[in-house]
Amino acid sequence: MMDWLYTFIVEPLSYDFMQRALLVAILVGAVSAALSCFLVLKGWSLMGDAISHAVLPGIVLAYVVGLPIAIGAFVAGLFAAISTGYLKDNSRIKEDTAMGIVFTGMFAVGLVLFSRIETDQHLSHILFGDMLGVTWGDLIETAVIAGVTLLIVLTKRRDFLLYAFDPQHARAIGLPVKLLHYGLLALLSITIVASLKAVGIILVVAMLIAPGAIGFLLAKRFETMLVIAMSVAIASGVLGTLISYSINGATGPCIVLIQAGVFLLALLFAPGSGLLRRRAAPGTHAAGLPIAP
Repeated sequence: MMDWLYTFIVEPLSYDFMQRALLVAILVGAVSAALSCFLVLKGWSLMGDAISHAVLPGIVLAYVVGLPIAIGAFVAGLFAAISTGYLKDNSRIKEDTAMGIVFTGMFAVGLVLFSRIETDQHLSHILFGDMLGVTWGDLIETAVIAGVTLLIVLTKRRDFLLYAFDPQHARAIGLPVKLLHYGLLALLSITIVASLKAVGIILVVAMLIAPGAIGFLLAKRFETMLVIAMSVAIASGVLGTLISYSINGATGPCIVLIQAGVFLLALLFAPGSGLLRRRAAPGTHAAGLPIAP
């Protein structure tokens, strides 16, 4: 037993690249989970998918002009979010249709640019991430982005929560709804930037959905939902990284698979759903969350 624990936990920690991978897994897990709670409540899960794919042309163009990749990704993600809102407000198409058009179009542009521009970057690293290849510089950049994002989200969580549940009520009591709307989109974009080098464009979508969905199933109040989501994301990040070292597998997919497994368990056994289905109390959300913050 002790030999197994040494091989599984102690041995990986003796390598610098594993230490960096574990730290970035914790940072990415925490910030993604905090934001995923609002995305799940708001019904914006597809928005995370859209922005994560739409950042590709920004990454390529930033590389061409010599800017940091993070800046290009953030600008492209914010452009995709604003474009989606503009199409929804100024045409007859619905928001999900606008998202699909914008993110597929921008992703296609990114793929065309990537195929035409000679670069030493590997597309697989951009799409799927390279957590074990994270440098100390990448880790510091991720820590700064994650720290600022977490600070804003946790400080303004009540305003974001009210906006997610009832934008009309939020507007009626004087909250800046437009600012909250685009602020949440900006935080989503910058969170994707923070997660990009670790788990990649494709897998970051799961990181932005699964923790919030698990917390939604298990919690009765938003504060509890937030704690559960962040705990699951951090624990799955650490465990997935250690497992990927043991089996010599891809780190990002291992983390996402663990989160998917926890979600299935929550779906089966959580109060109010699955095997322990029960009726929600009057005046509460179907999963037991209070309608008002």
